[in-house]
Amino acid sequence: MPNPPRPRVAALTATALLLSCTLAGCGGDSHDEDLPAQKLSWKDCQAPSRAEGGGEAPSPLPGGAEWQCATLKAPRDWAKPKGDTIDLALIWAKTSGPKDRRIGSLVFNFGGPGGSGVTTLPAFGTEYAKLRTRYDLVSFDPRGVGRSAPVECLNDPQLDYYFEQDWTPDDSAERTALLNNTKEFNAACEDNSKKMLPHVRTTDAARDMDLMRQVLGDDKLYYFGISYGTELGGVYAHLFPEHVGRAVFDAVVDPTQNSEQGSLGQAEGFQLALDNFAEDCTSKTEDCPVGDTAQDVKDRIAKLLADLDRKPIPGIGQRLLTQTAATNGIAQALYSKDFWEYLVEGLQQAYDGDGRVLMLLSDSLNGRSENGEYSNITAANIAINCADDKPRYTAADVERRLPAFRAASPLFGDFLAWSMVSCTDWAVPGAADHPDVSAAGSAPILVVGNTGDPATPYEGARKMVEALGPGVGVELTYKGQGHGAYGSKNSCVQKAVDGYLLNGRVPAAGTVCS
Repeated sequence: MPNPPRPRVAALTATALLLSCTLAGCGGDSHDEDLPAQKLSWKDCQAPSRAEGGGEAPSPLPGGAEWQCATLKAPRDWAKPKGDTIDLALIWAKTSGPKDRRIGSLVFNFGGPGGSGVTTLPAFGTEYAKLRTRYDLVSFDPRGVGRSAPVECLNDPQLDYYFEQDWTPDDSAERTALLNNTKEFNAACEDNSKKMLPHVRTTDAARDMDLMRQVLGDDKLYYFGISYGTELGGVYAHLFPEHVGRAVFDAVVDPTQNSEQGSLGQAEGFQLALDNFAEDCTSKTEDCPVGDTAQDVKDRIAKLLADLDRKPIPGIGQRLLTQTAATNGIAQALYSKDFWEYLVEGLQQAYDGDGRVLMLLSDSLNGRSENGEYSNITAANIAINCADDKPRYTAADVERRLPAFRAASPLFGDFLAWSMVSCTDWAVPGAADHPDVSAAGSAPILVVGNTGDPATPYEGARKMVEALGPGVGVELTYKGQGHGAYGSKNSCVQKAVDGYLLNGRVPAAGTVCS
């Protein structure tokens, strides 16, 4: 699934977000009366833009149905709903079922923050074929992302240099270089995207979704949120509980944590995923090619990273596989059990001095295409997180917390601890320590947690249920591996999710799938 973690504000995390009632009020519909009445002009989709990641236009769905794209006008500043507008990119596929069985539009957000829904939905569209029998499938590029008034920071050559930096500094010189590179990145974001930076908070995106609901003609928002999409969905439910229809949260962000707690939780989550990978590899009947025991696998990885810190190895083209790139690549591979075979291959190659596979994994995490162009996922991820997260951490703060991070993960601890300085020099103040997702009066929301999830640890699902409030969140547990549950194709999970979205059957709270 989309957008694994990157060295800045570790991806797919959305660690801790907002809420600010001062930006646009705390309830009711403050839209300009003309905006909900706008008509969308659906047309065949173009090839994805550079900011969306490039590539080919989406292929037709099974049966020949074409994806359609449109733009939705929304206020740049929700506090001034009759002021300047921005265009939000949408994608849509008409329901495959009978018209009299149609429920409405099912809106997807796949996470990040910073992921393009316009490119992701068609990439995974066949996985939602059953849901399409009763829904139009809809997704969008949230504000600041892809085609939706994208935040831009560094150019492609600058990003190549930026991602080569050492994110686990060992001395004062490396610390200074890291802090300077971070400051330069943040200054470039302000120079190139000053008008958008104050207006990419998750509260803004939630208000965009309610406008989208109205323009699509739905009385309720039917919603499927994954990873950061669960954070966005929770914020929407808080602001507009009366408008929540059937909703599913999968790979759930803990809404009670601040950004430090979220990063520490991720360190624990990725360490758990690494432990599970090592156990899986060495427990099979054939020999594990990257270690004799689970501990040996982890020890060899630790040695590889230490060696790369001293001397990078050839990667792709003229670029070298650094310690940071290798750590990124390993994290990317831990997002799905389907990627574990690539991790084995990448480690085998790296032990022989060839960094190509790990660098390919790292590039995909960072949004770098084969032609050297970057999507804006990193810029958008940082802009949204920094606008949402109130805390600002110094190098001294990180150093005080390093022992706790290293205890949580010998491999990923330093990496995630130092990502906490990403927002230190950000131009816009953060909104809150963490979001308010309390949603009294909302329809039930199915909250799905995966016990082996590295990026959004399982405990976040229970915290989300508690924070949504009594009678709203319904917890479902999947005992599996990887980021998210529905995409694992586990029949128990899919039956529960489909049963709720298609027929309104709420599974019993505490249901466990394995």
